[in-house]
Amino acid sequence: MEIGGAQHYRAIASGIVTELQDATGAHFVAGVRLAIDDPVVLCGMKVLLPIASAARPGTRPVRAILFDKSVHRNWTVPWHQDRTIAVHSRVDVPGFGPWSLKDEMQHVEPPFALLADMLTLRLHIDACAMDNAPLEVAMGSHRQRIAAGRASEAARSHQQLTCLAAAGDIWAYATPILHRSARAERPSRRRVLQIDFSAAELPGPLEWLR
Repeated sequence: MEIGGAQHYRAIASGIVTELQDATGAHFVAGVRLAIDDPVVLCGMKVLLPIASAARPGTRPVRAILFDKSVHRNWTVPWHQDRTIAVHSRVDVPGFGPWSLKDEMQHVEPPFALLADMLTLRLHIDACAMDNAPLEVAMGSHRQRIAAGRASEAARSHQQLTCLAAAGDIWAYATPILHRSARAERPSRRRVLQIDFSAAELPGPLEWLR
C-alpha cells in the first residue's frame, strides 16, 4: 500500500469512536500534543497502527496531536507543509536545521527525505462537513520542499481536495503535503486525532520526542 497524496478510509467500529469521545474530555484546548501513551492515543492506535504499518513497514508513532474545533475554538490555518519534527533535546547534526522551540519542546527541520517517508493519519472523532472547516490538501505537493512564502501559490498549481469525513473516518497523507483549514462557517465540535508515523532512526544522539 503506497500513500503519496491522500487516501480515505471509511468509518471504523463505533465502539472506538465512543471510547475516544469519552477519553477526550480531559483535553480542553484547541490543539494539544499528546504523549504516545496517552489513553486517547492508545485507543486511536488500535485502528491507526495497522494502516500505518501496511503503508510503511516498520513504522512507529512519533507525534500525536488532538485538534478540537468548536464554536468557542474556531481558527484558520493557511496553506503550509509540516516540516519539523520534535526531538528529545537539541543536538546539532549536519542536515538538521533550523531549530525552533514550540510549547517548550525542541523542534528541528530534518532532511526532506526523512519527511517524505513519513505518514500522517487523521482519525475523525466527530463528523466534518463542508461548513465545519474540513482539511484541504494540494495533491502531489508532498514531493518537494516548498518555501513557506510560496505555499499558497504552490497550492494553486495542484489539484485541491476537500477531506470531508463521518465520525470514525480516517484520512491518510504523506506528511509534507500542503494543507490548510479555514474557520468553520457553522461550527460544531470537530475533534481529530492526528498521529505522525516514521520508520526512520535519527542520526547520532538525536532522539524522537515521544
